[in-house]
Amino acid sequence: MSNEGLMEIVESNEYRERYGFRDNIDYGEVTKGLSEDVVRMISAIKKEPEWMLEKRLAGLKYFYSKPTPKWGADLDGIDYDDIYYYMKPTDKLKKNTWEEVPDDIKRTFDKLGIPEAERKFFAGAEAQYDSEVVYHHVKEELEKQGVIFTDTGTAIEKYPEIVKKYFGMVIPPTDNKFAALNTAVHSGGSFIYVPKGVKVAMPLQAYFRINAEKAGQFERTLIIADEGAEVTYIEGCTAPIYMSSSLHSAVVEIVAHKNAHVRYVTIQNWSKNVYNLVTQRAYADEGAKVEWIDANIGSKVNMKYPSIFLRGKGASGEILSIAVAGDGQVQDSGGKVYHLAPDTTSKIISKSVSKGTGVTSFRGLMHIGKNASGVKAHVSCDALLLDENAKTNTYPYNDINRNDAMISHEAKVGKISGEAIFYLMSRGLSEDDAVAMIVLGFIEDLTKVLPLEYSLELKRLIKLDTSRGVG
Repeated sequence: MSNEGLMEIVESNEYRERYGFRDNIDYGEVTKGLSEDVVRMISAIKKEPEWMLEKRLAGLKYFYSKPTPKWGADLDGIDYDDIYYYMKPTDKLKKNTWEEVPDDIKRTFDKLGIPEAERKFFAGAEAQYDSEVVYHHVKEELEKQGVIFTDTGTAIEKYPEIVKKYFGMVIPPTDNKFAALNTAVHSGGSFIYVPKGVKVAMPLQAYFRINAEKAGQFERTLIIADEGAEVTYIEGCTAPIYMSSSLHSAVVEIVAHKNAHVRYVTIQNWSKNVYNLVTQRAYADEGAKVEWIDANIGSKVNMKYPSIFLRGKGASGEILSIAVAGDGQVQDSGGKVYHLAPDTTSKIISKSVSKGTGVTSFRGLMHIGKNASGVKAHVSCDALLLDENAKTNTYPYNDINRNDAMISHEAKVGKISGEAIFYLMSRGLSEDDAVAMIVLGFIEDLTKVLPLEYSLELKRLIKLDTSRGVG
């Protein structure tokens, strides 16, 4: 990003005060760069069993052996030797009451509205600061129902058999370079297990914050919904604004067993110096339903393609994606669905907005297996350009191995109408408000499926991001 583009963001007081601030934290002695010694250090700090260390070392091996992807955004700016792979903000981590959290970290999440949101809207909340979870709480009634909601490190310690069974089952370290990196240096993230028949009525929430410059965050999230279980998980993420780049490379694995329903919601608002390279994948067994609702506003480069493997008869999946690329940003996103069983259904809906020199790209994959009879699937990709220099790309891929599948695909690209802006301004709106209203109308069918608080927050972020002038 150019200095001019960075200053444009810095000068937005609302953005800086709400998201772009930074804390002066003493991390003690930290090690920069990636090596086997760093991987062993992380595992030792966490007092992990030998089987997890073996997984980490295998991940490191695969990371070194796999090339950097060349088919998407330019990732040559990542200097792996100039990144801190583990930064612990305090010796006394993971508090169960908000009052116990250190004051400087508590002030950060107070500014982001986490405790207030938890009290009003959530059944449980978790807050990760750099490499570790600093706060965790789950309502007592959920614990009585057998729901497990904790950080992944605690799950390895307390529920090793469950973690060992599912960790890397959906996304093995051999999957791609960044899944391998996450396997090697993962820290934090959420672990959720919902027992058979339990329906979690209120969402569970996690918030991820990068504070340190040149820091990497590598949370590992694993969600298991047993037969007939239901759960909604919502994550948000932010970081301060620095001139140097940070790296966020998470892995999310979901297993939805027979007739289970899992909804995973992301509001990604990393600052414009963060490479956001995430692997997300779900398995859906017979009659199960998985939903990914993925909103990407921030980051310098975003590459994320939530995937669903429909493994059981009658399983269904939906991927709803929103991407907004401001000046100098690359939002490379989309979704993948693999129909592997009969009578499965899916929907991929993507909405993207490009502004200034921003670039959005949609990458979609629809796979219909040879044994997947009676499939119904739909892909829709709509893009809106706000400026002459803004760009959008579409890369759909359909791999259909049956003649009886009902597949539909549509894509539209349009520019914002000068007449529409003029009309709204003639009704008393400013140009910024007119543009924001048009953009919000464009993505309305996706924002309305979000929980109310997150829908309002996403709309506010988009209005902020599109209100810095057009053209």
